Amino acid sequence: MKPVVGTLAIVGFGLIGSSVARAARRSGAAARIVACDADAAARATIRRLKLADRVVASPAEAAAGADMVMICTPMSRYAGLARAICPKLKPGAVLTDAGSVKRAAIDHLAPHMRAGTFLVPAHPVAGTENSGPESGFAELFDGRWCIVTPTAHAPKAAAAKVEAFWKRLGSRTARMTPQHHDRVLAITSHVPHLIAYTIVNTASDLESTLRAEVIRYSASGFRDFTRVAASDPVMWRDIFLANKDAVLEMLGRLYEDIALLQKAIRHDEGETLERLFTKARRIRRGVVAAKQD
Repeated sequence: MKPVVGTLAIVGFGLIGSSVARAARRSGAAARIVACDADAAARATIRRLKLADRVVASPAEAAAGADMVMICTPMSRYAGLARAICPKLKPGAVLTDAGSVKRAAIDHLAPHMRAGTFLVPAHPVAGTENSGPESGFAELFDGRWCIVTPTAHAPKAAAAKVEAFWKRLGSRTARMTPQHHDRVLAITSHVPHLIAYTIVNTASDLESTLRAEVIRYSASGFRDFTRVAASDPVMWRDIFLANKDAVLEMLGRLYEDIALLQKAIRHDEGETLERLFTKARRIRRGVVAAKQD
């Protein structure tokens, strides 16, 4: 099968970047892969695992001659990477990313784009709490959604190429405006992570005896719900700061719903609790049925 991309440069080889490389190898989505990571140990691991045809430290070197450059780093690095990458993009090259906040991605990257090169941000809605080049796996994107948010200046062919690439990796694709994407992900991903971090920190602040017992006797609810609190703290710091408006909006709605539950528990309103829990169970079953569990 013909590759979707000739030379693919991946900048940042954590969970997502290394999984993209593995999936691209498995599917033949790219004829050649250039890996770029600022960390020498990560580069050594990439070479040892043979995840790329070429491994470099310089984003500018990685971008030179690439048909598609994908940024897979925390968002605080985007602007600096754009300054290094964009002058090296050849005519017709596509710059994309895998970040979780799309309006901020465009704000950081678009000002540095040159004429004849195209920005097509994307977000694979997939992941685990692990990080580093060894944490990736080719099946990460199978059956998962990748949301593509092309800029107004990107031609249809450039957006179609990004979609075709993610489909070859096993994803289903959808298009959204950056603003709509950020509101959707605020409630489906960002706020749940914030709650998980908060619950773990609340447990850590308990008196020592109770804290030890919480850790020792963690039931599946605490263990499973807080799994994502093991995720990369730098990445999530950047996500919350980049998507602050949507996250704060969804937190406001959450506070209102928590107040309703608090009132129902305080006043023994069992019917209210059962109605809310039944509604939540129905939605959760829908998530499982959609194979997004």
